[in-house]
Amino acid sequence: MSKKRELIVSPKVSQAQLPKFLHQLEEEGVKMVYLDPKKIAKTKTKLETIFPSPNAKHIVFDKDNIKKGKGKKIGKKFEILSNEDIEKVLDLAKKGLDFVIIEVKDWKIIPLENIIAKLHKLHTKIYAIAKNSREVRKMFSILEVGVDGVIFSSSSIGEVREMMVYLGTRSFDLEKGKIIEIKEVGDGERVCVDTASMLHKGEGMLIGSRSNFMFLVHNESVGSSFTSPRPFRVNAGAVHCYTLSPNGTTNYLSEIETGAEVLIVNSKGKARRATVGRSKIERRPMLMIKALVNGEIGGIIAQDAETIRFVKPNGQLVSVTHLKKGDIVMVYSKAATGRHFGMEVDDEYILEK
Repeated sequence: MSKKRELIVSPKVSQAQLPKFLHQLEEEGVKMVYLDPKKIAKTKTKLETIFPSPNAKHIVFDKDNIKKGKGKKIGKKFEILSNEDIEKVLDLAKKGLDFVIIEVKDWKIIPLENIIAKLHKLHTKIYAIAKNSREVRKMFSILEVGVDGVIFSSSSIGEVREMMVYLGTRSFDLEKGKIIEIKEVGDGERVCVDTASMLHKGEGMLIGSRSNFMFLVHNESVGSSFTSPRPFRVNAGAVHCYTLSPNGTTNYLSEIETGAEVLIVNSKGKARRATVGRSKIERRPMLMIKALVNGEIGGIIAQDAETIRFVKPNGQLVSVTHLKKGDIVMVYSKAATGRHFGMEVDDEYILEK
């Protein structure tokens, strides 16, 4: 069983912006914030606090004379400069700490590896402080076991979304879209996205002609009677189509290039990130496909070929060449918002057709 991991956000927003930001964090699946409970006393939230305060759910003690309160978790923050500091972490953890917070200024990987190895069999959770997204990713992957949580300061909900993808905890509510139109539209340029990861059955990319209505386009792990399986590839759609990035922004398929990151989503809506190995644009015969869900109509233009498949609610795949009106496929649909260079803009009128 994989370890349950936490992204602990330390909000870098003003007191006036805090209630909205906390609500957004909850919506993204964050469970804990590094914040003085006094600052959120009047805000209705389920977020737990971790802080050097007796009012916090998870109390961070500054001194060694630690006392455990009823219903509280207790821990201590450590700055690691030497092996002696690591031994001190181990000694105090054995005395009943629920968690330790680790800050390493240099040589981050080796000290954390040593701490994880020493505390792995204890019930003490390891939270590490990260300064940027690269450190977050590294800390969750060290020794494949990783830390239990990362404390990350942020004022950007997009940045938080990206971190949640690194945890593998971000998910999308996929819905059942009814196919209402299928039409040959002649030749166009389509984009094959080859990732640096092996993709599994049920996984693909969210692709659509509208930023708020996307189809789950499956990867080519199945192959066909004429082609071998290519489990790293998604034949995504026409160059104008949108796809989602790990940080929540949209990109046109034409913008995707080597080294970029794309969002890989499975049939249950669970998301992970993948690095693009290459993007291949070629002229091919194309199909326009439209679907309906909750009164919203969305479309996609994709290559007219049997290797392009959508995902049905039961997990089965259906090729666009065998698709019929009335078929049900998995889509992602949400209320329309304006976008500026791929970023959502609240309260901006937009109509896409």
